[in-house]
Amino acid sequence: MKTIRFVQSLFVLSVISLVGAGVAAENGDALWLQEVDEHVYAIVGPYGNRTPENLGNNATFGFVVTEAGVVLIDSGGSYQGAAAIDTFIQQVTDQPVKVVVNTGGQDHRWLGNGYFKERGAHIIASEAAVEDQRSRLQDQRFMLSNLVGEKGMAGTEPVYADEVFADKTDFTLGGTAFELQHVGPAHTPGDSLVWLPAQRVVFTGDVVYVGRLLGVMSHSSSRNWIDAFGSVAELKPRAVVPGHGPVTDLSRARADTLEYLVFLRQTVGSFMEAGGSITEIGTLDQSRFTYLEDYEALKGRNAQQVYQEMEWE
Repeated sequence: MKTIRFVQSLFVLSVISLVGAGVAAENGDALWLQEVDEHVYAIVGPYGNRTPENLGNNATFGFVVTEAGVVLIDSGGSYQGAAAIDTFIQQVTDQPVKVVVNTGGQDHRWLGNGYFKERGAHIIASEAAVEDQRSRLQDQRFMLSNLVGEKGMAGTEPVYADEVFADKTDFTLGGTAFELQHVGPAHTPGDSLVWLPAQRVVFTGDVVYVGRLLGVMSHSSSRNWIDAFGSVAELKPRAVVPGHGPVTDLSRARADTLEYLVFLRQTVGSFMEAGGSITEIGTLDQSRFTYLEDYEALKGRNAQQVYQEMEWE
């Protein structure tokens, strides 16, 4: 296990007890802070789409405070979105962000990199994530300019990882061990897990959605996503920090993510075997999952995408 060393300065750590604090993530566009473990935090973003108010930060992020600085998991959807994330970090510690891990290629996982790079952070991502970031950059910029607006996207420039890995890597900062594992393609090709073995906490990026219906996109793999969730389960985590939604346990993560993926593939598969046409795919009954946010908006598109995916399997 390699160790990343930085010159350490003295600091005063102000710990804020925030377990269960804050407003619900689905309440407007507000981010809120949730303590996961000692020195381990989640920054929970809203459900729903990117807006000028949330600056592209419609996801869950995380950070770990070590004796030698902060490790940030995902940098936000814009330069200003990254600054908003940094504001939450500064509520907890005056330690700087030394390492940023991008857990995938989705815009809110990496387009805030430039803000933290300017401040000296070292950025790590999987090779597949960087390839995905490069290939979808123009599409992401176009989408964000429409949803967040030019004002909200001011200062946002693509900054890619300083260090990439193929399958796995690990490092230690300030005595805290981090293990990174590429498990994609799932929601995106480069989806990766960040595992804290001592704390038994996993940051899943977009492999896990909690409280919100996941999105199967043209760049997703619903089949491999099930295997990716298996990699989360194999860790037997005490706490799961999902890519969307508040901190949870493995049971809730399984119910909201794995069970939906398995259900969707089985249901679409049976529909196809019965001769069902893609033009009728919207008639599938997915009402078991109406309790999840964005159900109405995403259910039909998910079924259509899985149908197209399974045609080529």
